[in-house]
Amino acid sequence: MISLSLAQLQELVSIDAAAISAITDAYVAVADGRANVPPVGYLGLPAQNADCHIKYGYIAGDPIFVVKIASGFYDNPKRGLPSSSGMMIAISAVTGATVAILNDEGWLTNLRTGIGGAVATFALCRPDSEVFAVLGTGTQARFQIRAAAALAKRPVQFLVWGRSVQKARELADEFAGSPIDVSVAADLEEACRSADVIIATTPSTTPYVASEWVTPGTHITAVGADAPGKQELDLALVARADLLVADLASQSLDHGEFAAAFQAGLFRQEDCLELGAILNGSKPGRGSSDAITIADLTGLATQDIAITRTALQRVPDLVM
Repeated sequence: MISLSLAQLQELVSIDAAAISAITDAYVAVADGRANVPPVGYLGLPAQNADCHIKYGYIAGDPIFVVKIASGFYDNPKRGLPSSSGMMIAISAVTGATVAILNDEGWLTNLRTGIGGAVATFALCRPDSEVFAVLGTGTQARFQIRAAAALAKRPVQFLVWGRSVQKARELADEFAGSPIDVSVAADLEEACRSADVIIATTPSTTPYVASEWVTPGTHITAVGADAPGKQELDLALVARADLLVADLASQSLDHGEFAAAFQAGLFRQEDCLELGAILNGSKPGRGSSDAITIADLTGLATQDIAITRTALQRVPDLVM
C-alpha cells in the first residue's frame, strides 16, 4: 500500500487529455451498465454549516474500486481555510487489499468536478457559445473556469459574479496575465442575460437565478446542489427548460438541483436524461440553437474512480 500527499497528486494529475477522457467515460459507464454505484452516504452538520459525503463504486473491468470521503465546511473561508477536504481510498478489485490512500484534501474531488462540469457544458451548449457566466467565487468556480477554458480550445470570455465583489475581483486577478479572459460581473441579472453559458457553483439553499433572466439558447451547468436543501435555480427556470440532463437521475431527483421541481410535479422522471447516454449517442442532446438546456451534476462515484485511476496509473512501478 502507498500513501500519496496532496503535493504528490498535484504532480501526477491535472486538467489534461487523459483525465478528460477518463471523466467522460465515467459518465458513459453509468449509462452503459458498467458502473456499480450504491447510494451516496450523506452526513449533514447544519450547526457547523457543513456536510460530509461518502461515495463509493466500481466500474466493471477496473483493477480497483474506490471509497471517497469528502467534507464541505462552508464557513472555513472566514477562518482562512479551504471549504473542502477529504481523501480517496483505492482498493484492489482482485484481492480486496488497500492499494493506495490518496490524501488529496478534497483536491481530486474539485478537479474531477471541474472537468466533469466542462464535459457536460460542451456536450450541451451551443457550439458558438462565447460568454460564460460563472456564479460563485470559491474553489469550484476556479476549477470550472480552468476546465472550461481547456475544453473550449478557442478563446471564450468568463464573467464572474459573487455576492462579494471583492472576492470576485480577487478571483479575476488570479487569471490576470494568463490566456484565460476573466472579468467581474457586478450585476447578476445582467451576467445571466448576456451569457451563452451559466455555470452555477455555490452551496446556496435559496434560488437566486431567475427564469426571466435566462434567454433562449442558454445552457446552464449547475454543480452546487449536491445535498438536500441546496438549490440555485428558480423552479420556473427548471420547468421552462427544453432539456434536463443529470449525471445520475436518481441522485438529481432526490437531492440535486432538479429535486425541488420534480417533487413539485413540474416535470416527469422520464423528462430527465442522463449525461452518459447523450455522450455515447444513445439519447439526443440539444435540439436547437434556441433550446434552454440544464445539466444538474450531483457528482458520481465513477468520477472518483476515474480520477483516482488516472493518478495511480502514473505512479512508477505501482501494481494495481
